Amino acid sequence: MKKDHGKEPARKPEGRKSSGLKPQDLEFFKKLLLDLRQRLMQKVDNLAEEAFTPDAGGVSASPSHLGDVGFDYYSQEVSLELLQNEREALWEIEEALSRINQGTYGQCEQCGEPIAKERLELLPYTRYCINCARQMESES
Repeated sequence: MKKDHGKEPARKPEGRKSSGLKPQDLEFFKKLLLDLRQRLMQKVDNLAEEAFTPDAGGVSASPSHLGDVGFDYYSQEVSLELLQNEREALWEIEEALSRINQGTYGQCEQCGEPIAKERLELLPYTRYCINCARQMESES
């Protein structure tokens, strides 16, 4: 007799089409996302160090000239903005990995249509098909 552990089998959300991705495709994208996540985590560490370490392109310990202060401030701002962008990309990667586990990876979150495999290869953490992405971009 099988025991029910209270877990429901993973299901595709109602009204959604299959992404058309094969199990080997999903494994490929999972590996791609994990590799990308690892590279970005290293980049985030480097940017954080650069932004917050004196004399490492971030904050100068004792600037000797007013121009140095301005340059140090600008360099730190650039590093912090890049750091924020990379953290957002890491969040998107985590969400894409979650979609793989939920069985919804490769489906547009706007229209439910499959996202082209070529688009996923270029931007593996994308949430939207090209048509919805263009529409959203033109509206903003």
